[in-house]
Amino acid sequence: MAQVEATTERIVAADPETVFDTLADYKDGRPKLLPEHFSEYQVCEGGDGEGTLVHWKLQATSKRVRDCLLEVTEPTDGQLVEKDRNSSMVTTWTVTPAGEGRSKVVVSTVWNGAGGIGGFFERTFAPKGLGRIYDAMLAKLAEEVEK
Repeated sequence: MAQVEATTERIVAADPETVFDTLADYKDGRPKLLPEHFSEYQVCEGGDGEGTLVHWKLQATSKRVRDCLLEVTEPTDGQLVEKDRNSSMVTTWTVTPAGEGRSKVVVSTVWNGAGGIGGFFERTFAPKGLGRIYDAMLAKLAEEVEK
């Protein structure tokens, strides 16, 4: 099994604290950022960063739906890590300063991919598809925090 990785980033015209707080707010902030690929969103525990347990279904393709139960940690300032209890998937959100009143947001997801020909297609196409989903989330994030 090879590790598969999808990463995307965006510069947002808002200070890092505002951006991070919006991402870490799983009760009110995060639901506003989710594109149509997410369904059955539910905060199971917590709701604000570290210690949050959140559930959603992610429809990556028309045939592929991933049932996710994610534990949230904050290993360093400006970083949220979402570890899926149902798979090897780990998503890391990193928010850093990018000049006066601006932030750089990087989202990266890694997981253990399938082997064989299926794994080849997964490694080839999944990062692009997930990248498009995260691009949509980052656009909604920018819209939310740049008000």
